[in-house]
Amino acid sequence: MKPEGQLPESSAVVRPVPVGSSTYTARSRLQAAGLAEAIRLFEQAAGAVALPRPPQPIVIADYGAATGHNSLRPICAAIDVLRSRTSADHSVLVTHTDVPKNDFSALFDTLSNDPDSYLAHDPATFTSAVGRSFFDQILPSNSVNLGWSAWAIQFLSRVPEPVPDHLVAAGSSDDRVRTAYARQAARDWQDFLAFRGRELAPHGRLLVMTMALHDSGEFGHRPLLAALRDTLAELRDDGVLTDDQWRRMVLPIVGRSAADFVAPFAPSGRYERLEVEHLEVFDAQDRYYAQYRVDGDAAAFGAQWGAFCRAAVLPALLATAPADPALVGDRLEAGVAARMAADPQESQLPMAQLVLVKRPHPTG
Repeated sequence: MKPEGQLPESSAVVRPVPVGSSTYTARSRLQAAGLAEAIRLFEQAAGAVALPRPPQPIVIADYGAATGHNSLRPICAAIDVLRSRTSADHSVLVTHTDVPKNDFSALFDTLSNDPDSYLAHDPATFTSAVGRSFFDQILPSNSVNLGWSAWAIQFLSRVPEPVPDHLVAAGSSDDRVRTAYARQAARDWQDFLAFRGRELAPHGRLLVMTMALHDSGEFGHRPLLAALRDTLAELRDDGVLTDDQWRRMVLPIVGRSAADFVAPFAPSGRYERLEVEHLEVFDAQDRYYAQYRVDGDAAAFGAQWGAFCRAAVLPALLATAPADPALVGDRLEAGVAARMAADPQESQLPMAQLVLVKRPHPTG
């Protein structure tokens, strides 16, 4: 049993679990920000990886799959490139991974019924799933030819400690808190890389798309975080949340700078036989604000942000401080929607895209 006041440390606790397949898919489309460029990079990776000889399948791994919605287009695009390099009957095996508490029923529903699914796109492609944290080894060594991970590695494997003055460590004024989260983020990134280095086949490639920090330390998402904090304070004042629940609620997410991403590779430029082939930190488009600029519909703008929070933020908050998901979800969605609609602002969304390549052993 954990001491009173200590937050859970399991990676399965920290990673948010989608709340219903259609809800998560429809309401988290902001996570498609940056997807077009990531798909282009993924296609390039598919054109460069070494391919196994049949009957050994070409293996694509989707790390942090959630419902699979944001994986469909990139995986279909990669399969198209692979098909241009091999026969139509060369099997492709796509393995989706996420923590054990992930809604795998929703994942398989997406794969079976979404018209964009690669299962409808390519008859020689097969699917599987593994319920295990990507901070461990998930797949056999030297087995993965192509890897994809989007909007996943920003979640920490554990919550180092509460963030008393904010929802995210990046917004805290406490240097000790910020240091604890930075250290955990560095360990998690090293673990993620080390196990992917084992799993990737020689010349295999992995694309990672995740939240980032600018060199200035800017985390972004300021309007949303302000709306979230004010709404949660209102729920505490109204008795929907206890003081203890409110205090324990934290979003265990981090943005990493370019320097953070390359740190494990110093000084040789290689870590667990991985090298950084491409790295870019950029501001993704705030798609909700872009639509607001077109139609001027502040209520719709707020509603989109409120729905996003219920689907993509609420599970992470409840993982650190369990509460009534329906009641808190209703109030959180409505409160964020109202606050964002009252003062529509564009959000800065720092993101990073990396392509990692596994080099063969010098003797092999």
